[in-house]
Amino acid sequence: MKFCPNAQTLFSLISGLFICLTVWNCGSSDKKTDSVTTNAPVSTTATQSNTSKKKVVLFYGNSLAAGYGVEPTEAFPALVGEKIDSAGLDYTVVNAGLSGETTAGGKSRISWVLRQPVSVFVLELGGNDGLRGIPLTSTRQNLQAIMDTVRKKSPEAKIVLAGMQIPPNMGTTYTKEFRELFKELADKNKAILIPFLLEGVGGIPKLNQRDGIHPTPAGHKIVANTVWQVLRPVL
Repeated sequence: MKFCPNAQTLFSLISGLFICLTVWNCGSSDKKTDSVTTNAPVSTTATQSNTSKKKVVLFYGNSLAAGYGVEPTEAFPALVGEKIDSAGLDYTVVNAGLSGETTAGGKSRISWVLRQPVSVFVLELGGNDGLRGIPLTSTRQNLQAIMDTVRKKSPEAKIVLAGMQIPPNMGTTYTKEFRELFKELADKNKAILIPFLLEGVGGIPKLNQRDGIHPTPAGHKIVANTVWQVLRPVL
């Protein structure tokens, strides 16, 4: 969940579903590119027309969803998209992950992202809040505001909330309440909960990059399986 305070974004919708997001650093030593992509090709008009008829699964998150440090095709949203295709389901995946995103940032851009309706909205935000020790009241309010906007913009959409946990650096009370707020929000909003997005990956060195936070390609495969177990019955 890389923090990039000076990032700028360019975000455009193509044929109602295809979104391309380019992020660049100003004066940062970390070079990164986050793409809001789909699991479907866009090379021909016919392909675009066929894909536009599919229902959309939107992943809305931070660098975990964006696939920081790995190829876009190796990030778990793309891997979930492959599983959807293999299952022959009539959905396309759109990845709106943005490195460094907090719940406040997610709240500020959600209306922009949801200019087209979605069928399933996977909310993967909050990790950066926890790592920075942002007050839980703010994190809770921002996540609630994001879900409220989804309900308004896409009333029929199913919301999937990805739970997150953080190391105990901020103290046991903060860590415990942070972990529990995701279930509280899922219950309140009748959302579908992924108990812990990084189950089987978090804290395991060989499955994470050198920063100890972002999964390797092997780690993303495990995350994709965790997400798929929850998402498959929803589709």
